[in-house]
Amino acid sequence: MSELATVPDVQRPGVFTLVIRSKSALYAAWIPVLKGGGIFLPSSRSHSLGEEVLILLTLLDDPNKIPLQGSVAWINPAHSTGNRPQGIGVQLSDSEAARELRKKVEGLLAGALQSSRPTHTI
Repeated sequence: MSELATVPDVQRPGVFTLVIRSKSALYAAWIPVLKGGGIFLPSSRSHSLGEEVLILLTLLDDPNKIPLQGSVAWINPAHSTGNRPQGIGVQLSDSEAARELRKKVEGLLAGALQSSRPTHTI
């Protein structure tokens, strides 16, 4: 399995399971420019800007799933420029879980957030 994988919940269209297995996959998926933080979600479904989604995030070696709510703020279509994967950028809703995740991600990625390495979105 890749370092970044989603498993859509076929019963509920706006629910995704996202597994990020490495810091490099986290760097590629994290969107610090969105207010409150955001995360890239690989998806081949059709999405609309502003669409509400629920993400059950598994981060690195932590066995707990972090429930996050947010809305679609970015769409990478199939065959997008720069070989970016198809999917959506989700702006996280202002919640305790999102604030804790942002602190955790910023700690894990420390100086890498200023890097010029490409990500899945920008």
